[in-house]
Amino acid sequence: MKKILVCGAGGFIGGHLVNRLKSEGHWVRGVDLKENEYGNNNSDEFILGDLRDPVVAQKAVKGIDEVYQLAADMGGAGYIFTGDHDADVMNNSALCNLNVLGASQKEGVKKIFYSSSACMYPEYNQMDPDNPKCSEDSAYPAAPDSEYGWEKLFSERLYLSYHRNYGIEVRIARFHNIFGPQGTWNGGKEKAPAAMCRKAAEAEDGTSIEVWGDGKQTRSFLYIDECVEAVMRLMNSDFTGPVNIGSEEMISINDFAQMAIDISGKKLKINNIPGPTGVRGRNSDNKLLFEKLQWAPSLSLIDGMKKTYSWIDSQIQVEVKK
Repeated sequence: MKKILVCGAGGFIGGHLVNRLKSEGHWVRGVDLKENEYGNNNSDEFILGDLRDPVVAQKAVKGIDEVYQLAADMGGAGYIFTGDHDADVMNNSALCNLNVLGASQKEGVKKIFYSSSACMYPEYNQMDPDNPKCSEDSAYPAAPDSEYGWEKLFSERLYLSYHRNYGIEVRIARFHNIFGPQGTWNGGKEKAPAAMCRKAAEAEDGTSIEVWGDGKQTRSFLYIDECVEAVMRLMNSDFTGPVNIGSEEMISINDFAQMAIDISGKKLKINNIPGPTGVRGRNSDNKLLFEKLQWAPSLSLIDGMKKTYSWIDSQIQVEVKK
């Protein structure tokens, strides 16, 4: 039984990761600014604290064998791409990583997982919605489309430098749009899958839902259970990374919105409006993932969206009753 710390345990992926680690018999400590709002956290110990504070980071890693570092200041396109939160995104996330790494090195932590993002890939390789290039070796020359992406790229290099200089084993994954139940679905920080499900669930039959941009921009989305499985396989492998963790099932945002509409069973139109959209195309390149881990995602996007829609619709019903 390992003693494991999950940073960002109050968040969407962190909560699911805690549950997976517990199911495998590990002792788990969670740390976050907030409790998991959907109770999706079965950690043995939970520290309600701010990892921007080095004292909190030191307390969190004490006595720990392995760290999963997912804590970050982040959100969907409405949060990341407006530019209004750039200073907070860079400052807050960088401080979390600096403090967790520094404390881990002092406390003798054996291995650390770091969740990077596909947002660190160069914008110039993602201008064609039909042919984006997101292979791991395409990261340089660097030119992310957001400060969020720049911070992720910096932090990747930070973790790799600690690996070289201090001998800490690190594993780095670049997440591509992870979605599923027990995630943020309203309030402005939700990502596209949750936003599409919420809009379709809330809309009255015969009306329309709004989609930012022309809707021709493309993305791929990976269901949460697949993400956690890939993370566990990476941590148990001898590969440092970085490696993409995502789906290769690319879809346009308008088609994605239509998928949510079809799941709802309603007759709704799509109203494309101006709004932040990020790059024109992005899709996970999984060749390295399969080569190193001998694994590939198997759940289809439509099946993942059905699960997510059902959960978000149930949350909306709870809100209505309130």
